[in-house]
Amino acid sequence: MEDFKIIELYFKRDEAAIFETSEKYLPYCSVIAKNILHNALDEEECLSDTWLCAWNNIPPTVPNCLRVFLGKITRNISLNLFRKKNTAKRSALFEPFDELSECVAGTDSVEGETEAKALAEYLDGFIRNLPEEKRWVFLRRYWYGESLSDIAEKGKIGETRVKNILAKLRKKLREELKKEGFLE
Repeated sequence: MEDFKIIELYFKRDEAAIFETSEKYLPYCSVIAKNILHNALDEEECLSDTWLCAWNNIPPTVPNCLRVFLGKITRNISLNLFRKKNTAKRSALFEPFDELSECVAGTDSVEGETEAKALAEYLDGFIRNLPEEKRWVFLRRYWYGESLSDIAEKGKIGETRVKNILAKLRKKLREELKKEGFLE
């Protein structure tokens, strides 16, 4: 079913919207949740919460891209669940947090919605302007939470190359965030 028809079902408050959403986007959202949570029960809970959140937010929200909208919801719910379950212990299950925090550390102090939105727009532009291979590697690691070996295998490149691409991108991002005034 086309996305606009699924969105119409949400606006009609037709419960078939949830079925159609799950039917079309379960594999996509499952990958995101699985790569962050590493637990089938948590993944299932996250996906149920994703469908509920979509139901509660459409309307009034009209997603420009339903896939991205659902991916963002799934990712946020997964990250919140991950943090909740791992607050008492330091976990290396989701290394991308640690990697990316090295280059954007200090951005937690950003105050106000305007500054946060500006940072998000800047990051979007940064990612969008990357060459295709680098953008793909960056998103697989930091959006989908894939392991270095999975990225290397899917991209048919060496794991060392993946590590080098990510290290250079983190360095470049940190330098640009400093230059733009997002970091000290």
